[in-house]
Amino acid sequence: MSQQLKQQLINQYKQKTSAYGCEDVVSVDFVSLMDMYEDNYIKLRKLIPDVQSIKKSAISTSPGHLNLHLQILECSKFTTTLRLSYCFTDKGKSRLEPNLKIRIYHDAGLAEVMSGKLHHGRLVLDHLPADALKQKWQLNRFLSKWLKYCLRQNHGFLAGSDVSMAASSEQA
Repeated sequence: MSQQLKQQLINQYKQKTSAYGCEDVVSVDFVSLMDMYEDNYIKLRKLIPDVQSIKKSAISTSPGHLNLHLQILECSKFTTTLRLSYCFTDKGKSRLEPNLKIRIYHDAGLAEVMSGKLHHGRLVLDHLPADALKQKWQLNRFLSKWLKYCLRQNHGFLAGSDVSMAASSEQA
């Protein structure tokens, strides 16, 4: 990649902002995406120190902040797939937002967003193909920033903190 093209990408990146900070992400390369997966894994381990001890779902509360909902979707020896979200209720309907499906690779020390719904469901990135670099950058960059935010709010999930998660119209 030429120096001029790199500078142009950096300038575009600096100019673009959004409510979530992820819509106009300039994807760099696969290696950098893997670095972000490692960073997200580290942050998730701080938020959920023993994810394999949570059997179904849990809620993290922090005074003055929204409750953070965690739902375990699949669990095996080497991976755990979970959903992380806030739960909003409006006119009797529950909505998960952001609604991120995350796969943790325990043996590799990586965490990857598999799919997500943002902006009240207007940005839906489901069933991403393996080569969808830009969309993966969007979701994983958002996760990185969101995890940092949740940790600053003192959210955390302790072992044995399973609860029954409220049914939601947008969980799937």
